[in-house]
Amino acid sequence: MTSDFRDNSHTLRATLEETARAIDGKAVTLREILALIGEQGLLLMCAVLTVPFLLPVSIPGVSTVFGLAIILISIGITTNRQPWLPRQIMDRPIDAEKLVPTLEKGAGLVRRIEAVIHPRLHGLTGSAAINRFNGLVLILGGVLLMFPLGLVPFSNTLPAFAILFLCIGMSQRDGWFVVAGYAGTLATIVYFSALAWLAIVAGKGIASMIGSG
Repeated sequence: MTSDFRDNSHTLRATLEETARAIDGKAVTLREILALIGEQGLLLMCAVLTVPFLLPVSIPGVSTVFGLAIILISIGITTNRQPWLPRQIMDRPIDAEKLVPTLEKGAGLVRRIEAVIHPRLHGLTGSAAINRFNGLVLILGGVLLMFPLGLVPFSNTLPAFAILFLCIGMSQRDGWFVVAGYAGTLATIVYFSALAWLAIVAGKGIASMIGSG
């Protein structure tokens, strides 16, 4: 593996469609999904793992499994090493009946942005140093994705889009998508900070009411 990622001739849309067609049965594991993706690269793996969070479809347990997998894969990207994934994550069953239509809808979503993906702003994708920095941002995105806020609107969607844009930008050498990934990560941090502030304010208000009562 190299830190200077080569341009990827495989489109994310095609990979999503092929993976959805290849999944057979009522359950599938992350190990099987990664085997279906094949040798198209760690960035493409991360991009595929974000798809269940881009759409309003709930698949129990996916946030923890896929989020941790994204973190470990991103560590591999950042350190220029093949990532290690624990067996508990790789072999945990996922509901295929919900995952397959999610992948198909994700392919439709990606199709809408394919026309604007092309190499540009090489300063954000063209060196080992910047790709290691981008890998650190991917790790941060995976951490944000794992936050236990599944019932809060956009709490999974914002970091998922940030990770997706970073992966597309790095693999296709499109610096504008990398910028979009930075913006999505920053927006997620601001959003979570606002939620934390509101929770603190609400907590103080409740405590004040109890104290005055």
